Amino acid sequence: MAMLTVRNLPAEVHRALALRAAQRGHSMEAEVRNILATAVTPSGRVRLGALLAELGQQSRLTEEEWTVFDQVRDRTPARHVNIE
Repeated sequence: MAMLTVRNLPAEVHRALALRAAQRGHSMEAEVRNILATAVTPSGRVRLGALLAELGQQSRLTEEEWTVFDQVRDRTPARHVNIE
């Protein structure tokens, strides 16, 4: 994991960051990570895992139906596709 040092941070920014972190129950370091991640993550990004989980919840399958589904699914490992 990479490290980052921020120099010459104005005192008022430091205080505001400390307050924001405290309000959210985070450390300042965790709050800065959250702010940076939010700033650089594309807003239109599709989160495939979350999308699939939501579809699964909407399906309203019974436990028995899930068991059948799991038994018949293809477990063959995906093969590498060369797109060049």
